[in-house]
Amino acid sequence: MDITGRIKLITDIQEFGSNGFKKREIVLTTDDQYPQHIIIEFVQDKTALLDAYQVGQDVKIAFNLRGREWVNPEGVAKYFNSLSGWRIEAVQSSTPPPMAPPENLEQVDNTNKEANEPDDLPF
Repeated sequence: MDITGRIKLITDIQEFGSNGFKKREIVLTTDDQYPQHIIIEFVQDKTALLDAYQVGQDVKIAFNLRGREWVNPEGVAKYFNSLSGWRIEAVQSSTPPPMAPPENLEQVDNTNKEANEPDDLPF
């Protein structure tokens, strides 16, 4: 699966436990009618993929959907989902850049126009 959006946040690398498990999260804002803020985690060696990106960039992220069950001490099962990223690439913004004004446009000089000169516009 993949998702496209603008980077809202990139967290620092977090390390857990003595086995050196690493995780880094990114939040994307989608360009939908009702924008969504989607969190995607990158783990272990994939955390380095986020080094080349910054807040405000438009990106496409490939991810896997993960789900797990956790049974609390009272014996009630809870279910959790996560999006695990494995590839990220920059995409071009869908908004075109603002156009620069054309250079060397000739200015029309109406100062010498005679007052009685007919206007040749049809309306």
